[in-house]
Amino acid sequence: MIKSISTPLRNLIKFQYNSNYSLSFNRLNATNTQRYFSTSSNKSGKDELVTFTFINKDGSKTVVSEPVGTNVLEVAHRNDVDLEGACECSVACSTCHVYVEPKFYNKLPEPTDEENDMLDLAFDLKENSRLGCQVILKKELEGMVVTLPSATRNMFVDGYKPPKH
Repeated sequence: MIKSISTPLRNLIKFQYNSNYSLSFNRLNATNTQRYFSTSSNKSGKDELVTFTFINKDGSKTVVSEPVGTNVLEVAHRNDVDLEGACECSVACSTCHVYVEPKFYNKLPEPTDEENDMLDLAFDLKENSRLGCQVILKKELEGMVVTLPSATRNMFVDGYKPPKH
């Protein structure tokens, strides 16, 4: 297997070379109703909210409540928290780098190889560093504290901030 391509692409290649490709593909479409990478609310129709706190660069606090399944970068943009996100959640930069309170850091899934590669580029990396676009809210994160670093390293254009959606 080629190591330079991303894990999702490797999985797709393995899937396509499966001897039952067309049968597996049809079965997957018929039964898989879960929406991956979606930031919409949960399927039950009841929005469970997670309340947590941002500590901004100036030390001020912003308390927010957002639905389960939303990522921290989206929450920041909705609540006027100064978190960049230059690549718009494509895991191609480190401008949404945040520090997650250690007791909540361990409740998050392990960072992917792609996230770790981008974190290597982040300014002032710490043991509890994560990309905000990869921290997806779940009920276990109720009361979490997310701290913004004092600066970010924007590879696109220094000082560029994408427009809000």
